[in-house]
Amino acid sequence: MEVFLNTFFVLLGALFSVLNPIGAVPIFVGLTQDYDKAERSRVSLMTAINVCIILTISFFVGEYVLKFFGITISALRIAGGILIASSGFGLLNANPKKRKGISKKVEEDSLNRNSIALTPLAMPMLAGPGSISLLIAFYQDHNSTTDILASSLSILTVSLLIFLILRSAHYLAKYLGASGIVTISRIVGFLTVAIGIQYIISAILSIIRGI
Repeated sequence: MEVFLNTFFVLLGALFSVLNPIGAVPIFVGLTQDYDKAERSRVSLMTAINVCIILTISFFVGEYVLKFFGITISALRIAGGILIASSGFGLLNANPKKRKGISKKVEEDSLNRNSIALTPLAMPMLAGPGSISLLIAFYQDHNSTTDILASSLSILTVSLLIFLILRSAHYLAKYLGASGIVTISRIVGFLTVAIGIQYIISAILSIIRGI
């Protein structure tokens, strides 16, 4: 039980930091400002489902993709660490009107789409390269039955949190304000940078031990 809980909370914390659903609140509000409450709830739910599917596929299938392309886990950890740290630096310099991977043109185009739940909300705003790399690397060290169950529960839990946060996005934007959201994003950004650096350190130590 201790191993299960440890794996669950470690991955949940890492995923929440990297995905940073709080940072997605301003963009979600902007993209759904003309939606009614039911439509916002539907988009929130579909976004959470899409994120859950993307993360689950990354966790279980990512290893085979690495083998197919001949990529080592150390290389993935370094690349993932750089991406995660880069994402964290972006959050430390957060602008409530901007979001990673979302250009002004994409935002404008999204307003005219019937559904924005898959893109740009699920990808690349939430489930981007950083979270995908994190999950692939995490699976390499946590692939026992207990770890897989705990990891799956973590993915489901963070998806549920995304749904709840996005569903409450307009209320959060109203009460937190732009400055409040930026402050939270910067705190999460600092933790995300630390996670990315830790992945790079782990990869370097693994390479050194193998020499």
